[in-house]
Amino acid sequence: MNGIGGLSATMPDKVDELRSRSYLLAVEDKEFLQKDELRAFRLALEFCKADLALAEMGIGSTVVVFGSSRILSPEQADKKAQEARGADALKRARQQKALSIWYQEARNFGRIVSERGGSLAPEGGVRQNVIATGGGPGIMEAANRGADDAGAPSIGFNIVLPTEQEPNGYSTPSLTFRFHYFAMRKMHFAMRANALAIFPGGFGTMDELFEILTLKQTRKSAPMPIILFSRSYWRKVVNFDALAALGMIDPEEFGLFDIVDNAEEAWDVMVKRALPAQTPLREP
Repeated sequence: MNGIGGLSATMPDKVDELRSRSYLLAVEDKEFLQKDELRAFRLALEFCKADLALAEMGIGSTVVVFGSSRILSPEQADKKAQEARGADALKRARQQKALSIWYQEARNFGRIVSERGGSLAPEGGVRQNVIATGGGPGIMEAANRGADDAGAPSIGFNIVLPTEQEPNGYSTPSLTFRFHYFAMRKMHFAMRANALAIFPGGFGTMDELFEILTLKQTRKSAPMPIILFSRSYWRKVVNFDALAALGMIDPEEFGLFDIVDNAEEAWDVMVKRALPAQTPLREP
């Protein structure tokens, strides 16, 4: 039976069309967004999400802290020592206890920078020298914890890893981000940094250290203090003297960084290196 204009009076249903993936808005189509051809857009989204959030929170500059995720807090190290059974476990527990001093120094450093650097007292609504870490455990947790001790905000730039890394619980929730791309995460570490503090660590720590040193060496980044914590560690694991002796770096490039042994010494060096600080080094 024909309807108006000769068309069928029974209209087809639209269920299949409405359910079709092609009908989804582009921003709702996760399969589409994950295509290789959309990588450039995903990179831009990762950049913009954190960039806009940091601007909205009034983050003007950061002090970035890197270091091993495997270093335990003194409390955790003591517990491991109490639970250790056998020679190998006891040896590892003693090693973890010795390394835990760097967790405490990173915590001290996060507190000192937060109290003296300007993150507690924003000028014109802008906070300076806000502690920023990779957002995970170990040294990252310690630095975020130090900022929390001071009552200051701090940033956690987390990364999606095969073994999922969760936020450490001390970074400010609204400043805790998660990235898929290392490149975007590294850009956010570098673009607001007034200083960089490197604690003992492994491959990831080395990667971040030498990338920033290269940016500074090639003048692709603004001059900034780069502080390495633990003279004994860095002189043992990286033979900078050999690099200079072999002509791989110039002797004056030793001036790209300083090596210290505690948080107060690090703060003194950063101030001497012209860290923009809102609070004087010491109260009059």
